[in-house]
Amino acid sequence: MSSTTTKPSKAQALAQVQAIIAGTEKNTPNGTFTLASTTYTAASLIQLLQGLENALTALDAAQVAAKDAKSALDAEQAKVGPVLRAYRKQLYTTYGNAAQLSDYGLTPHKARTPPTAEQRAAAVAKLRATRKARGTTSKKQKAAIHGTVATPTTTGQTPAAAAPSPTPPKTAG
Repeated sequence: MSSTTTKPSKAQALAQVQAIIAGTEKNTPNGTFTLASTTYTAASLIQLLQGLENALTALDAAQVAAKDAKSALDAEQAKVGPVLRAYRKQLYTTYGNAAQLSDYGLTPHKARTPPTAEQRAAAVAKLRATRKARGTTSKKQKAAIHGTVATPTTTGQTPAAAAPSPTPPKTAG
């Protein structure tokens, strides 16, 4: 049978350290211990363990504070974000590519570079290849295509005469 050990959670580790401190204070307050080639008195061992307890407690408090700070940041960004985006957009609209944008910490938008002749030729070739592969045509070419309706061919037969009614007409009498 093999046993697997799992790493205790922070709460479990803190509870375990506190229990070891309490057990040491209760059962061996005047004892000496040799642990990992170092001799400790009960007081020095308890002091060492209390340092770990304080660090675990501080970590837990810091994580709770960080979580609260993150929640506050998210709430502020949700409130201020749309206003900030609208203000940036207005600044770009007002100043365009002027130097005043740098006063706001913004950089002008880069101008669009027109495609080179090679890039345009490649785009046209790709467009034609795609249209050919898909079988697509322009509006004018589609308008020129008309469907034809197949007409039935006659083989020399004439249409049948009106069939006599199955019951003879009644005479007045």
